[in-house]
Amino acid sequence: MFNFGTPQTPPEEQAWRQQLDYFAETHQRELAALAWGLWQEHQDPETIFGIDLRPRPHFVSFTKSALVTLNEKVGNHLQEILGLIDGYKPDAEVLMLGIGRGQIKLIYFAPDPAPPLCFEQVNQEPESLLPLLEERLAELFPIECD
Repeated sequence: MFNFGTPQTPPEEQAWRQQLDYFAETHQRELAALAWGLWQEHQDPETIFGIDLRPRPHFVSFTKSALVTLNEKVGNHLQEILGLIDGYKPDAEVLMLGIGRGQIKLIYFAPDPAPPLCFEQVNQEPESLLPLLEERLAELFPIECD
């Protein structure tokens, strides 16, 4: 977790990160399928996918150069994330960023089975997985994430 602009976030304001961990854990297969499907559509190592929790949870994409610019603005606190992005293996790992209230949380795991098999097993294209996962996120984050 990287916190921008404040020294240390009180525990009650960190709950969203724990909820996002729970979501990623309980929806590993679907997230892996989505990540692989999006990778197949874009196949651009400069594209990073994430979950923006405000105002209502939704999936986003942005460029690595945007993250590099942000890293420079926050005193290189995102350098480790950038390193993981450089070594990202979409056929073996899931890498997304959670975005909530001036904070970024890394969602990074190696699912079993690997993302291509998850994609086959889930048997849904990103266009149908996106709204399904956003609906499940909205159930977990029913109000604006503050």
